[in-house]
Amino acid sequence: MPENRYIRWFKDTTIDDVPLVGGKNASLGEMYRELSSKGIRIPNGFSITAEAYWHVLAAGGILGKLKESMEGLDTSDVADLAKRGKMARDLILGAGIPDDLWGEVKKAYDRLCEEYGEDTDVAVRSSATAEDLPTASFAGQQETYLNIRGYPALRDACTRCFASLFTDRAISYRVTNKFDHFKVALSIGVMKMVRSDLASSGVIFTLDTETGFPDVVFITGAYGLGENIVQGQVNPDEFYVFKPTFREGYKPIIKKKVGSKEIKMIYGRGDSKVLTRNVEVPEADRLRFCLDDEEVLKLAGYAIAIEDHYSNKYRESRPMDIEWAKDGITGELFIVQARPETVQSQKRKDVLETYVLEERSEVLARGRSVGDKIAAGKAHVVPDVSDLPSFKPGEVLIADTTTPDWEPVMKTAAAIVTNKGGRTCHAAIVSRELGIPAVVGAGNATEVLETGREITVSCAEGEDGLVYAGILPFHMDTLGLKDLERPKTEVMMNLGNPEEAFSFSMIPNDGIGLARLEFIINSYIKIHPMALVHPEKLTDQKVRREIEELTRGYADKGEYFVEQLAEGVGTIAAAFYPKPVVVRMSDFKTNEYASLVGGSYFEMEESNPMIGFRGASRYFDKRYREGYALECRAMKKVRDEMGLTNLILMIPFCRTVEEGRKVLAEMEKNGLKRGENGLQVYVMCEIPNNVLLIDEFSELFDGFSIGSNDLTQLTLGVDRDSELLAAEFDERDPGVMKIVAMAVQGAKRNRRHSGICGQAPSDYPEFAEFLVKEGIESISLNPDSVMKITLTVLEAEKKFGRR
Repeated sequence: MPENRYIRWFKDTTIDDVPLVGGKNASLGEMYRELSSKGIRIPNGFSITAEAYWHVLAAGGILGKLKESMEGLDTSDVADLAKRGKMARDLILGAGIPDDLWGEVKKAYDRLCEEYGEDTDVAVRSSATAEDLPTASFAGQQETYLNIRGYPALRDACTRCFASLFTDRAISYRVTNKFDHFKVALSIGVMKMVRSDLASSGVIFTLDTETGFPDVVFITGAYGLGENIVQGQVNPDEFYVFKPTFREGYKPIIKKKVGSKEIKMIYGRGDSKVLTRNVEVPEADRLRFCLDDEEVLKLAGYAIAIEDHYSNKYRESRPMDIEWAKDGITGELFIVQARPETVQSQKRKDVLETYVLEERSEVLARGRSVGDKIAAGKAHVVPDVSDLPSFKPGEVLIADTTTPDWEPVMKTAAAIVTNKGGRTCHAAIVSRELGIPAVVGAGNATEVLETGREITVSCAEGEDGLVYAGILPFHMDTLGLKDLERPKTEVMMNLGNPEEAFSFSMIPNDGIGLARLEFIINSYIKIHPMALVHPEKLTDQKVRREIEELTRGYADKGEYFVEQLAEGVGTIAAAFYPKPVVVRMSDFKTNEYASLVGGSYFEMEESNPMIGFRGASRYFDKRYREGYALECRAMKKVRDEMGLTNLILMIPFCRTVEEGRKVLAEMEKNGLKRGENGLQVYVMCEIPNNVLLIDEFSELFDGFSIGSNDLTQLTLGVDRDSELLAAEFDERDPGVMKIVAMAVQGAKRNRRHSGICGQAPSDYPEFAEFLVKEGIESISLNPDSVMKITLTVLEAEKKFGRR
């Protein structure tokens, strides 16, 4: 008999060995063999093969009884499922591990101890022979045991791993995915523990998990061992890295979000039989990220290399779901698992489905959205796994968190809402696979959503998942993308919310014609920039405390503004890269600036803010110059550090040519010189003077974007916010259309870009047709109008011979 009949070391394993060692172990072996030389760290270990599992059943004489335990199984009967699952597990636990198999396991463990030290700590991980397929992950179906030391604990953990092939959830999962229970075997991976109990760990996806956007690495992390993230016990930190410019050598962390990370899983005490335990995380640690930027970028590099390896091997794009761990003793980062992503990568790419909520009501709970769908039904609060049998199909499952044991019931839910968890927790992963909306990390959902109450769960409104009171109407729009003709006139989008950027980028488009900073400043930053530059001018202690709370973790308060703004803009620029993204510098009115935290100290009261101290006139004025410098620093960070040179900057409400010169000089002082590193600067064309002096403005700027809202207001002398004069405000007025035509012709004459970003083309298809006739180069629209107006533009181009 061979010395190692039932043992296979990682160094001797490849991805082709799935039938022998299961998906998890085959991937670990593949990476250990092929990627260790490229600097990716994989802990050493070995597999107890699937043949060993069959040997356990044969030596114990239990295969026939196991088959009997599964006959006539009805997985929808939770009580029957639990009874049969326990029967099957007890059979395997009773059979135990035969001595010849145990002898090989002991020898292999001894070799690991020679490498890592006496009684070394190992993870004992199940690896089913049908798992980690591109279409079915089998994630979390069997058990894992951490911090296992010594022979007795190792033998017990291995026995329990074999038995976990028949957990209730694994049985139900195989039935749902049409796998034969007795054509699936269990291999066990025994690998050196990474001491992430002393540092951090988490999950990486090589795409955006909610939209399928392929050009980002999405990293989650929390302190301690990784089980808490997978089980949804903590709300982790999140990081997004943009792949295309990372490959070019930039450092494009385009988004970061600190999670609450209230607890962490660490090793048990001394010789205690408690192998792991959860402890509270100190508040100071909760408020800071569990990884620094360099570590985030290193993990992104690992993830991209792993994705590239598997994509090249299979000659097709292979997005990956990866687990990482940081060793708190050595500070090294390790990859401890990698498998194919099984949800977004399987979706049809030629159809765009968009869920639209038709009405809104009181928001009862709010968390992180999972997916982009909407569902409605009666809430059912489930405090514990023992209460699951009372859950009825079609209800909305409300829980503190979920574990794999809940899966037989989860697949019957209309939607899922949990108090805890991030977007890579168990509830999130399963809901994606099932194609149902989920809101995770909602905080107090089990308290505010009582059983029997009718609710609507919406994941169709960006990163925030919302739970509304009542059954609200909604619908789904379907758009076929195959063979869709593109017009010569660029059809772009207006966008302010970075959370919507990845999903809107899937709509056929030519880039972003107007990205507004105001939404990012209002929603994410919330503080007047001058209040960050001059905190000494703030006398109200309440305002000071609010700013301190928002900027906690930033020694330089100005850096808070720069980083938050750069990440918001960077997300939009990345979503549409390499297409142009035109970002308009801040265009708040004085009353809007004053409403920001600390804003009242730096803003005057104006009788007519609409035509007051706004736009270009602020940027070089001593009352705002330092605030504008922060905006410029943020834009420079997006272009120079993130590498997103598709970013075009645009100056709003520039009244005179002299103002234009002063603004460009101010930008250059702050490192944004027009023409340098390809930087283009546009100007809004929204004041009649911009049109009358378009030749002179053309000497300063690379393009014009017609702001039809303000241009109509100032041409007709109508306050665009006046209810009394609403009927008089119409972009289709002959005078307005004439001045718009003059702007387009003037830009053409000076060989400058001409576009429009106002509301008119979104509201009036005939206005879009008029713009095509005049020869405008780009039309920027609200996202919900893009496809409708694209068809209008195509027809107009044919009509006017522009095809």
